[in-house]
Amino acid sequence: MRTRNCFNFIAQLFRDYFRVDFPLFSCRFSGLNQKGKVEKMPKRIQNNSKEKHIVQFSVKLKQFLKLSSCKYNYILPFYCTLLLLFASAAVRGQARMKVYEDYIDKYSSIAVRQMSDYKIPASITLAQGLLESGAGMSDLAKKSNNHFGIKCHRDWTGKRVYATDDTPNDCFRSYNKVEDSYTDHAEFLSAGSRYHVLFELEITDYKSWARGLQKTGYATDRAYANKLIKFIEDYRLYQYDNKGKRAKRSSSASSLPSPSSRKHQPYKTHGLVYVVAVKGDSFAGIAQEFGFREKDLLKFNEVPEDFPLSEGDIVYFQKKKPRADKPYETHTVQIGESMHSISQRYGMKFRNLYRLNKKNYEYVPEEGDVLKLR
Repeated sequence: MRTRNCFNFIAQLFRDYFRVDFPLFSCRFSGLNQKGKVEKMPKRIQNNSKEKHIVQFSVKLKQFLKLSSCKYNYILPFYCTLLLLFASAAVRGQARMKVYEDYIDKYSSIAVRQMSDYKIPASITLAQGLLESGAGMSDLAKKSNNHFGIKCHRDWTGKRVYATDDTPNDCFRSYNKVEDSYTDHAEFLSAGSRYHVLFELEITDYKSWARGLQKTGYATDRAYANKLIKFIEDYRLYQYDNKGKRAKRSSSASSLPSPSSRKHQPYKTHGLVYVVAVKGDSFAGIAQEFGFREKDLLKFNEVPEDFPLSEGDIVYFQKKKPRADKPYETHTVQIGESMHSISQRYGMKFRNLYRLNKKNYEYVPEEGDVLKLR
């Protein structure tokens, strides 16, 4: 009985400290010292969600072992093994994330400059660079400074390199420096007749740009658009499309518009109240219009503080449900959809969509995939 209670306690700790949430791990911010009192964690750990979870799990379990009558010979080896596994997993996650963030820090200024010169969203440029070059770690990127996988084509007169892609000996462009690759990518899109339709889109509409790149044949990957969108949303690359500008906030809650002057019509479907975003909307603006706190709307819709709204997006005024209502059992993925956009469509919690389909957070939905909703 005691052993079972010990493992039940450990299971509860895992539910408390290692559950997945959007956009990062949810967490509590206090630790326990040897006397069982709450103490503040070092900033290094506070700023790292995964490491924080490990520390919290460790101190909580050690306190339990001290105070309980469980036998160390049953629990301690199990505890040490689990701690090492999660610690190593956290290190791997940090290293991978750091590679992406370092790439973004290094090349974001170039992407913003290209956006100004060529009217291509900086978020799209960065996401393509991350995806096509593996954050600058691919052989093509390291040896030839080609960060966008652009092939030679007939009009290319510069240096060339050959590598396996669609065929065993495809010709790719080679550059003297990475900046040349970024410039050529911008010119390749702006001068190519097949991509002209993209430049009719809003420069902040990264979702339509991602869908357009896939539909116009930039890549043959059936999940290409969805991968770009995931990079943009996971790493908040959309902030570069606005050069860091945020929507204006009103400091007065007494200036709420009257119901007759509101520009949004609330709807209710599946028992959830929501509005549909229009061009130029923001969570701050909708919150002010209906008397909500912005942070509540962000929480209901499971998005970070600076998440941009696109025309047609659903904004919920209450918590979403654990799963979709009947008769919606499954969803077939379309181009340009993310796990978050699918969860919004059916009013279900984002993380539950992963759980129902037994997918980890790295999963990118591919066109044609069938996902369970219940």
